[in-house]
Amino acid sequence: MVQRIVVDPITRIEGHLRMEADIENGVITDAFSTGTMVRGIEIIVKDRDPRDVWAYVGRVCGVCTSIHSLCSVRAVENALGIVIPPNAQQVRNLMQGALTEQDHTTHFYQLQALDWIDVMSALKADPKQAAAVAQSISPWPKNSIGYFSDIQKKVKNFVKTSKFSIFSNGYWGHPAYKLPPEVNLVGLAHYFEALEKQKEMVKIQTIFGGKNPHPNYLVGGMACAVNINDPNAINLERLSAVAEIIELTQQFAEQVYLPDVMAILSYYPEWTKIGGGLRNYIAYGDYPMGNYDELSTYKSPRGIVYNRDISKVEEFDPNDMDGLQEFINNAWYTYDQGKDVGLHPSVGETNLDYTGPTPPYEYLPRDKPYSWIKTPRYKGEPMETGPLSRNVVGYAMGVADYREITDRCLKEMKLPYDAMFSTAGRTLARAMEAVLVSRWMGDFYKELISNIKKGDYRMFNNTYWEPSTWPKEAKGFGLTEAPRGALAHYVDIKDKKVSNYQMVVPTTWNASPRDTKGQHSAFEASLIGTPVFDSKIPLEIIRTIHSFDPCMACAVHLYDEKGEHLHQFDTF
Repeated sequence: MVQRIVVDPITRIEGHLRMEADIENGVITDAFSTGTMVRGIEIIVKDRDPRDVWAYVGRVCGVCTSIHSLCSVRAVENALGIVIPPNAQQVRNLMQGALTEQDHTTHFYQLQALDWIDVMSALKADPKQAAAVAQSISPWPKNSIGYFSDIQKKVKNFVKTSKFSIFSNGYWGHPAYKLPPEVNLVGLAHYFEALEKQKEMVKIQTIFGGKNPHPNYLVGGMACAVNINDPNAINLERLSAVAEIIELTQQFAEQVYLPDVMAILSYYPEWTKIGGGLRNYIAYGDYPMGNYDELSTYKSPRGIVYNRDISKVEEFDPNDMDGLQEFINNAWYTYDQGKDVGLHPSVGETNLDYTGPTPPYEYLPRDKPYSWIKTPRYKGEPMETGPLSRNVVGYAMGVADYREITDRCLKEMKLPYDAMFSTAGRTLARAMEAVLVSRWMGDFYKELISNIKKGDYRMFNNTYWEPSTWPKEAKGFGLTEAPRGALAHYVDIKDKKVSNYQMVVPTTWNASPRDTKGQHSAFEASLIGTPVFDSKIPLEIIRTIHSFDPCMACAVHLYDEKGEHLHQFDTF
């Protein structure tokens, strides 16, 4: 007998996600991913000055805030033929790196780790043994008996005073939890440590961008002046602060984050065979050491791997009209040409058309559109995107950074590369990337300092700043690798204003509904074949979905006239 279960909303993510799953004999046989809130930012920026759009699209999400702004300025610069100064490129790299480090750290410890760590079990741990475990996997200086004892006492007090707060709704005691109490305590302690460290990491965005969230960007470069002797500019003191933050970030990634993930996953070998889902991986590439259009200088390369074949990498062409396309056959939108066509984002449309049921409802109909998320495909194929995709493409291309850390970690864990195609592999890929990006940030910093020492203080190219220098019509695109995966913005400029704007965000790729061929996207595909111990407490579903680090706020969101989040609604 097939049992249908609903998890709505999926918690500990950004935004609102509904998952429906069919379970037969304790195993998921089918799944449906639904974005229950509409975005519509593409409509909001229409007819606005393209130089201002970065400030609007950055508000799509308050978590991965700056990445949309970066993608937007790249799109406008591409449309107008603007090349930014080298200093601005390195500052953008540093800000993006800081975002990635903060996001990966926060995602694992605050959003995902509790899928693997049983908080209540940690209260039974021996702090002395916990310290011994921690010291055996890492030289992190805080791994002491007193440190773990203090954390344990703090959480015990939460329980005694009924202030368990964020830990109150967990599936504690679920049979799927396998960590010994001492390992649970180590993870719990680092949960609190990560809260402190992530707020330090992101200060780089404040130094260069003026604030966080939503730091400042600028079409043509960056809005921060370099003057080593000026207290109001990027001076020696602020540059030294950046260096200190990079060092802290590297230390935490290498001595806490990655060792924790490897230690935790070692107790869950079965999860190296669960949650793989799709077999195709896409990465746009990012972190250029040269100009944005010099793909050979990217730290993280661009490419597509089909069918998990890491012997070859296919090219991704952002201008191929038959390549990247978005479908709406199962989404609450319309196209002028009908619901069964796919449109390249450069000619994309955002026409809202809610045809779903009137709330409250138990299940969504499966023979009708069921999501506010469009369905991206590349040459008709579904793709996974994110840290795992970047790892797969980088490893397949033989990039030394990816090869070295991946081979080392897999060797230590006694796993083949095929183990990466799983929920555990997705989690490991993010931790390894945190180490890589922290190291790359050191390279970006050295390049910036080198330029400044040469007397190059340029941060802005004003050649095409004035609209009088623009053509009557222009089209452009911006690509980047957000923490969660491949992000694309496409802009049409006509008569100095935005005439059309389209965004294809990472979670659109991963969380989208079926396409016209009935093909699943990443979320849906990853759940099929997953064993579920108890359908009333589906921890296993949460584990795999969290491994993608969903940002539904980027994919969809809606507020009412009072500024309140809407979860379900009567009509649109």
